[in-house]
Amino acid sequence: MMQPRVLSLSLLACTLALTACDRTHTPASQTGAPAAPSSTAAAKPAVTADDNLNAVLWMQASAEYPAATTTVYRAAADKLGTALKEKHWDALVPDERGNPATGLPPAVVMDVDETVLDNSPYQARLVRDGKEYDEVTWDAWVAEKKAKAVPGVVEFAKAAAAKGVTILYLSNRAVHLKDATIANLKAVGMPVKDDSVFLGLGTVVPDCEQNGSEKNCRRRLAGQQYRVLMQFGDQLGDFVQITANTREGRAQLLDEYGDWFGERWFMLPNPTYGSWEPAVFNNDWAQPREARREAKRAALNVAP
Repeated sequence: MMQPRVLSLSLLACTLALTACDRTHTPASQTGAPAAPSSTAAAKPAVTADDNLNAVLWMQASAEYPAATTTVYRAAADKLGTALKEKHWDALVPDERGNPATGLPPAVVMDVDETVLDNSPYQARLVRDGKEYDEVTWDAWVAEKKAKAVPGVVEFAKAAAAKGVTILYLSNRAVHLKDATIANLKAVGMPVKDDSVFLGLGTVVPDCEQNGSEKNCRRRLAGQQYRVLMQFGDQLGDFVQITANTREGRAQLLDEYGDWFGERWFMLPNPTYGSWEPAVFNNDWAQPREARREAKRAALNVAP
C-alpha cells in the first residue's frame, strides 16, 4: 500500500497560503516519518513482454480450457468399452509393438504434465518473474506437490480402473521425481497401482536405446506387459517417435496417424510449451530469447 505523503505545511497553513502548497513531500529526514515512494524514482521495473501470458491465463481463467479437456476425457470414456471388447485393439504403432498384445492385461498410457497434472502455476511464476524453464525451479515445483488434476481426467481414470484397466504414467519427469509425482497423483485422486506404473525419464529399457527425451523405448516396455488400449498426451511425441522435429516432419506424422486421434489417441490442449515451439526455430534453444521470438513471428501465417 502506498503511504500518505507527509506535507511540509499544516492544513491551516495550506488554507492560508494555497499557492505555496505543492505535491512534493518533505524529506523523511525532516519529519521523522518514512519517505513515501516516488512515482518516478521508485517505479517498479518493467517486466519484459512474455509470449506465454495469454496461454497460461487461458488455462487458468477461461471456461473453455476445462470444457475442452473434459470433452476429450468423456469422448475417451465412450470408446473404452469398445477397446476392451476388441481383442486386437492396440494403441501402439507397429514399430513400437515388439510382441503380440493378445492376451495381455489392458492398460492406458498417460503422459503426466498437462495431461494428468496441471502445472500452470509454475508457468505463471515464470511469466510473473520474467524467467524461462530450468531444471532447478522445475524440480522445486514438483517437490511442492501442488499441481491440480486436469479437468475430466480423474473421472476417466477411475472409470477405467473400475473396468480392470491399469493406468501407466509415461512421463518426461525424471526418475528421481518419482516419489513426489506419485504422491501428487494420489493426492488428486488418480489410481496408482504401484510404483512400477511410473515410467519416468531415465527408465532403463533393455535392448532399446533412448534418444533424448523420446518415449518410444518406454512405450515398448509398456507393450511388453500390457495391451495398450489408449494413449493420452499433450504433444505429438507422447504418442509416436518424432524422428524429425520440423514443421514438415510433424505434419507428416499427423497425416500418417491422423485417424488414430479420437479413437486410440487423445490429445489434450497445451498452448504453453511443447516440441512444436522449437520446431519453428531449428530446435536451437541456445539462441537469445528475442531471436527465437523473431523466428516465431516469421512463422506466422498472415494470409498475404
